Amino acid sequence: MTTPKTPRRRSLLKGAAVAAGAMSAPMVSNAQQTTSFRFQSTWPAKDIFHEFANDFAKKVNDMAGGRLKIEVLPSGAVVPAFQLLEAVNKGTLDGGHGVVAYHYGKNSALALWGSGPAFGMDPNMVLSWHYYGGGKALLEDIYKSINMDVVSYLYGPMPTQPLGWFKKPVSNVSQMKGLKFRTVGLAVDVFTELGSAVNPLPGGEIVPALDRGLIDAAEFNNASSDRALGFQDVAKNCMLQSFHQSGEQFEILFNKGKYNALPQELKSIIDYAVQAASADMSWKAIDRNSKDYIELKTKDKVNFYKTPDSILKAQLEAWDKVIAAKSKENPFFSKVLDSQKAFAQRAGQWQNDYMVDFKMAYNRYFGTKKA
Repeated sequence: MTTPKTPRRRSLLKGAAVAAGAMSAPMVSNAQQTTSFRFQSTWPAKDIFHEFANDFAKKVNDMAGGRLKIEVLPSGAVVPAFQLLEAVNKGTLDGGHGVVAYHYGKNSALALWGSGPAFGMDPNMVLSWHYYGGGKALLEDIYKSINMDVVSYLYGPMPTQPLGWFKKPVSNVSQMKGLKFRTVGLAVDVFTELGSAVNPLPGGEIVPALDRGLIDAAEFNNASSDRALGFQDVAKNCMLQSFHQSGEQFEILFNKGKYNALPQELKSIIDYAVQAASADMSWKAIDRNSKDYIELKTKDKVNFYKTPDSILKAQLEAWDKVIAAKSKENPFFSKVLDSQKAFAQRAGQWQNDYMVDFKMAYNRYFGTKKA
């Protein structure tokens, strides 16, 4: 039987279709008001790290569709780099981009997110420990203990950092003694244990200090950052590989009051922007660091050397002394170490057993062929 298509029936069908469409459409906020957050990074504007900070902000801004806008200022625009945490806590800044090790002076345990060998974990494994092995809760407890009312996100696994830039390459531990050296976090204690005179300068002050002879050698982070900061203009020798900061990551901070005032949908956007920015940062770092490494070697005539194993072993011995002393002084230090160690023993065994040695394949295709 054919049903007649009367005007009334067509109207009812059209109304039902509209209602069904409305029911299936996702619930989207109609609020158009823009919330603006003023951030500051701990990096100079020319550093790739400041670019990473802006990459995160852009992801949030794009996904928020005008409802939330993060503006990122470079280091020193509002406060010095090492005062970022206090500024975010007080609300002088709505948020910031840096590293946890920069807060080391407030609680030594904070430097364990980056400094030291992390019981053999690489930086991505340290992030895995943070989010799935108990690190996040420990970090929140430490911030509460020092009265820092902030929301912290860790992301962006950094490649292993070089031992540093030297006027003359070092071949043994004795050459580290008496050396005026720049580093930060618990690496300060490690190099002090090796006999160096350490000065924890922020990134933008390192190259001028090297140039004026205020320090003899320094480390910062990676080929792209080091080149942008101008290390190659004041030193021509870079020692690669080190345990002093082999598992570091970035930190994105929010003032807790400002963050809590956001609707849940914007908090979710921030959550997923952190995850997306973490992956994007690690991919971009591989591309840019490898390009700048070649430029430093070919264009800037920098000499790169592998840090001798004797120095690497001395770092591990110094690290053991440092963590033994800090654990006695600071209960949080022991808690973080115990948590890292338990996770590293399990995850490290898995990674070391499963991961192939990629050097075998690389050397087959690109290594120097023997006569």
